[in-house]
Amino acid sequence: MLNCNHYNLVIITLWVRLLNKYIPLLKQKNIKITHQRLAILKYLDEHHNHPTAFDIYTKLKERYPSLSKTTVYNSLDILQKYGIITALTICGSEHRYDINEGMHHHFLCKRCGRIIDIDIKCPNIEKVKSYGHEIEEVHGYFKGICKNCINKNDVKKNES
Repeated sequence: MLNCNHYNLVIITLWVRLLNKYIPLLKQKNIKITHQRLAILKYLDEHHNHPTAFDIYTKLKERYPSLSKTTVYNSLDILQKYGIITALTICGSEHRYDINEGMHHHFLCKRCGRIIDIDIKCPNIEKVKSYGHEIEEVHGYFKGICKNCINKNDVKKNES
């Protein structure tokens, strides 16, 4: 069983990894390093469920009671502006956030609402580049029913 000292060591180790990963990135982009920005990056790095700003605020507020909505929204805007995170608008005008791990597409399940990362390269990037353009973002969205919802539906049919 873990004692308090061991638990604190684990937490400190996790924060050191986080600091080593994101502080150099923030410094490179000349973004002020704040505890709130690091917490947001850590949350997005650990939760690939494409949360809304309100989702992020709600979860982080549990751990950081003095955190304000304005701080979360402003931090997300800055991190997006400098290309560290991406805002998706796959669900109408609602922004969902994704840690920027290179260009990839997304799949939205119309039944359960999950947004799933899809590792597919856009086949048209090289063609667009051949016209002399520089591509900074590619957004590919697929919408349908995810395999989990299909499997749940199949189970329900078999049980009937």
